Formats: sequence, structure tokens, C-alpha cells
Amino acid sequence: MVNFFANAAGGGLEKMSAFAEGCWVDMVNPTDDECEEVAACAGVGEDMIKAALDEEERARVEIDDGCSMFIVDCPIIEEGASGDSYTTLPLAVIYNKKCIITVCLKGNTVLKDFITGREKVYCDKPVHFALTFMLGNSTRFLYCLKQIDRKNHRIQAEMGRTMRNSEIIKLLDLQNSLVYFSTSLSANDRVHVKLSKAEAVASHEELQDLSEDVGIETRQAMETCNIYKSILSVTMDAYGSVISNNSNDAMRKLTIITILLAVPTMIAGFWGMNMPVPFQSGIKFYMTGWFWLVIAGALALTAAIAVIILKAPSFGRPAGAAGRKRQKKDKKDKKDRR
Repeated sequence: MVNFFANAAGGGLEKMSAFAEGCWVDMVNPTDDECEEVAACAGVGEDMIKAALDEEERARVEIDDGCSMFIVDCPIIEEGASGDSYTTLPLAVIYNKKCIITVCLKGNTVLKDFITGREKVYCDKPVHFALTFMLGNSTRFLYCLKQIDRKNHRIQAEMGRTMRNSEIIKLLDLQNSLVYFSTSLSANDRVHVKLSKAEAVASHEELQDLSEDVGIETRQAMETCNIYKSILSVTMDAYGSVISNNSNDAMRKLTIITILLAVPTMIAGFWGMNMPVPFQSGIKFYMTGWFWLVIAGALALTAAIAVIILKAPSFGRPAGAAGRKRQKKDKKDKKDRR
């Protein structure tokens, strides 16, 4: 889809039906024919226009034959069955003496603000247009980072009630999004540094102020992203430790049960086939004394082993007087801290 815009008499943007010099060409997932037509009208290389149509294209600067291209990564919120996901897409701002061209695979929120008049831009000032877009793009990154932080708090609240694999996967998706954002913001900052060194910016005070605002917003977004990434990394490690501790506790209980059951199983294997048992055909009750004696001995031995195991320090409980003293000391320390 290709749309043409130009500044109206009142200062806003108005949509045009065809290409004209001094216009802004907004291209969203254009076809090959549209790319070829715009390239012929604007005098821009078709390769430049198609550069941003590659999802893996990195943020960079390219200047060739009077045409300047700045590719920056933009945050994208995608709706899915499991909730919103966050990623980035490249967007190219291309300009020469004839026009300004923006190319992206999907519609961009910052460009929509330009079209609706929420942000004032000038189609005949390409450097101002590019800096204004970068400023809005950095602000959009900050908005997405806040949404990620809120989603992180909601997931942690759910995990406080019940810990499921779905919540762990959601946290992992957020961590991946922060990695994408961190990489994209670093690349965007390098593009901004190159643009700020352009002669048009250095010789114009208003553009210098706008460039400084872009740098401040970009660095703030980078710092915020790094903070959230560190917090989420610590959170993932903490939940990993909790899951490991829960698994160890479950294995401890299963081990105790297995050991306790092994004793009567072993004794029953020794005596079960060579002694009369109750309710057996032709066996009187007084003839089953040895059976009851073996059962009683197995239960007594099992109880004794259970007491020894549960009091053993290796199973998480301090044994003896030293253990009781240590427990009292721990309780006292907790009261003192309170």
C-alpha cells in the first residue's frame, strides 16, 4: 500500500492522489510494482526501497547519489492466542531533493500520529522529519517497556498463587523481547549519532535541540530496558531456584516412602511363602502366630527407621540438642530483625 501526503496550507498533512515533488510517500508492505513505480518517480534506487522489507535488516545508514537512507528498528506489539508479544521491525526513512519515503512491512504508530496531525512534520524538511520520527520511535519504545513491566508484575502475581509452565514461558517471552529491544535501541543510537553529525543538523540550532532530545530519549529507553532485563533475569533465576527446591522436597518425600516400604516388602519376601496366613483354606487362626509376629516386627522396624530418617540432618532437619539450639537461635534472630 502506498499513500502520498503533502503539507496543507494550514500546516497539517493532506492526502494526495499521486506523486508530486516535495511530498511524503508512505509505503506499507508494498508490492514489486509499487516499489518500481515509486523508485522511478522519486529517483531512488529500488534496492533502497526494498531494504526495509527484510525483517532481519539491521539498523544502518546509507548515502548514495544524493539519496540518504536511515533504517531504524521500531517496536511492534503483536496479538496472539497467549497474549500480546513484543518484537521489532525495520523501517527506512529515505529522502532526496524530491521527496521523503518511509518503507515498512507493517503500519507504524508514530507515522499514524504524523498523518492524524498529533505530531507536526514538514515534508520539505527531511532531516527534521527523520529526527521527529526517531524521537517518537524512542518514546514508543518506552511505552512498550512500561507495558512489558506491567505484564511482568501480573505474571509474577499469578505465579505467587500457582506456579505453572505457562507462566514460565510467558516470562521467557518477555525476556526475549527485552533482548530484542536492547539490541535494537543500541543500533538506533548509532544511527542517530551519524545523523546528528550531518551538516544540516550542525548548522541549524532547532535541529540540534531536536537531536539532543532524541539522544536523551534513546538513552533513557536503553537504561530502562537494561534495568527491566536485569530484574527479569533475577526473577527467572529465583523461580528456577524455587522450582528446584520444590523438586528436591518431592524427591525427599518419595525417597522416604520408598525406604519405608522396602523393609516390609523385604520381610514379606522372606516369610510370605513359607508360613500359614489368615483366611487360608484349612488354616486355623491360632496357627497364624508367626504371621502376626512378622507383621509386628516389620511395622516396628519400619517405625524405627522412619524416626531415624526424619531426625537425620541430611533430610533437612537438625538432630539432637545441637539442632534444637540452632532452631531456637534462628527464631531469636528472626524476632530481633523484626
